[in-house]
Amino acid sequence: MTTSTPPTTPLVLGAMMFGTTIDEKTSFALLDRFVERGGVWIDTADCYSFWASESGQGGDSERVIGRWLAARPGMRERVRISTKLGAEPLWAGSWPERRAGLSRRAVLDAFAGSLDRLGVDSVDLLWLHQEDRTVPIEETVEALAELTGQGLARRVGASNHPAWRVERARAHARSIGALPLDALQLNSTYLRIRPGTLPPGVVHPFGVLSDEQLDYARTHGLEVWAYTPLLSGAYDNPEKEIPEVYDHPGTTRRLEALDSVAGELGASRGQVVLAWQVARGIRPMLGGSRVEQLDIALDGVRLELSPEQFERLSSPV
Repeated sequence: MTTSTPPTTPLVLGAMMFGTTIDEKTSFALLDRFVERGGVWIDTADCYSFWASESGQGGDSERVIGRWLAARPGMRERVRISTKLGAEPLWAGSWPERRAGLSRRAVLDAFAGSLDRLGVDSVDLLWLHQEDRTVPIEETVEALAELTGQGLARRVGASNHPAWRVERARAHARSIGALPLDALQLNSTYLRIRPGTLPPGVVHPFGVLSDEQLDYARTHGLEVWAYTPLLSGAYDNPEKEIPEVYDHPGTTRRLEALDSVAGELGASRGQVVLAWQVARGIRPMLGGSRVEQLDIALDGVRLELSPEQFERLSSPV
């Protein structure tokens, strides 16, 4: 009997709540199923999830992933690990006023801690979690250059940074012969917020993917990762309301288009949202708590939208 390797998926498994609200057994089940279904990228952060941990600080998510890797010989070669640094509270209760930040010392110390918790000798993608304007971006870039130069981080990216600051970081990296940032991680979903607002859970002024950031990424060949693409289940779960920041006439038109395409494909709203993001060249990130949720999402990213359906979703009239 021969077995075939499942096709890889553009979906990223977000491990934010692993080790806190999602127990270790369930976390392992989600990770196993993700890989079984062709999943490759697993995303975490050194600060996950300080707000839900007993200590008031992060590290639980990385520790769970590290124990999973240790319990699955050969798994490290099958998956890619991304983690983030810069947003960990300096002490319990100090966030957001006192967080680790992105100084050279903070970057090097935080990354050493991440490697230890993950039990790995390198990561595939290291993210700057949120901008730190108390530190020159050039100093942060030079710290990243130390890590990439030693092969400890294969790639580097920026989450929750404005496009101009990413460009400055990339320019400095090129000037010193270092690997430049080549990925952006931002909040992005199908619905659009009202101007001047932020979705629940987004505290960064540049945390929501803008047309400018997307244009910058496409022009310069940067990957774009989208967190909270499914509004924490609000597209399909009647017990969850779509956040108030999306309450405007444009949402009505977009939901009508979404329902129309979902009906044609025999899919859920959430599945179509994921397929639409993939069709735009965006890598969606999922943070579910049940294997069944994960399977539904993985089916969604493999939906094929016709050009007409994609256009109807992108420009609802």
